[in-house]
Amino acid sequence: MNQKVKKADSNLSTVMQFVLLGFSEISDLQGFLFGVFSIIYMIIVTGNSLIIILTRLDPALQKPMYFFLANFSFLEICYVSVTLPRILVNLWTQGRSISLVACATQMCFFLVLGTTECFLLAVMAYDRYVAICNPLHYPLVMNQMMCVQLVVGSWIIGIPLQVGLTAQVFSLHFCNSNQINHYFCDIPPIIKLACEDTALHEIFVYIVAMLFAAMPFMWILVSYSKIISTILKIPTASGRAKGFSTCSSHLLVVVLFFVSATITYLRPKSSHSAGMDKLLSLFYTIVTPMFNPMIYSLRNKDVLAALRKLLLKK
Repeated sequence: MNQKVKKADSNLSTVMQFVLLGFSEISDLQGFLFGVFSIIYMIIVTGNSLIIILTRLDPALQKPMYFFLANFSFLEICYVSVTLPRILVNLWTQGRSISLVACATQMCFFLVLGTTECFLLAVMAYDRYVAICNPLHYPLVMNQMMCVQLVVGSWIIGIPLQVGLTAQVFSLHFCNSNQINHYFCDIPPIIKLACEDTALHEIFVYIVAMLFAAMPFMWILVSYSKIISTILKIPTASGRAKGFSTCSSHLLVVVLFFVSATITYLRPKSSHSAGMDKLLSLFYTIVTPMFNPMIYSLRNKDVLAALRKLLLKK
């Protein structure tokens, strides 16, 4: 945990190694936290892998909705793998040092995958909009080529700007401290360490957050306002219940992810606190990916039926 420093001039030095404080303030619970996070990681990987396997094997799940769900599950495994293994290593070894390059790499992958999640959730909302509001055109609009293009676009759309944002954040001089009061390399706690004016950097963060978080969220809200309006026009109660059941799981995931992420990145710097940042981050980095398989399987009859068939074969 030694701080490596490179001298830039007589008054300025740049930190070349950081220390992730993580959950060091509760030192007596390090072993317990390691056990909890290990179980959570296994649940996330196992649950999301199971959804991927089911959507590949069961003919009843060969639909655009489940194609997007399988991609979303794979994304969740990648997303948590950026942060959780590092948390586990830090808890097990109590060695919290991370090099500047490793920190920047973690942040870049985290931002790119977070952007992918925002757009993939928006794509899934669009899929439900077409299925419910324009059912006759659904097979034509959501054909295989369109589904692949939407998924590929979701994965690559954020790469250039998020790489640029990471480079901008790490172009700052970090000379006040090298201790990141967080459990991974996130933007707010790292900007706090800068010993220069960060106003322009914060503005750029807000712009990127608006483009890659707020805009997909607005698209989802518009899609669901039309979906709900269409469902409410269905004359039978059973028809309305079926309509709501097809999109309620996705809407629950959207709320869990976007609310916590938006509060983290769009609230003023003056209102940031280490404890609140960690709590909010836990929701969209760990809690949501853990509950996604349960939400989508327990609230989806097709997935439950596919799971029963798989278990009966075994």
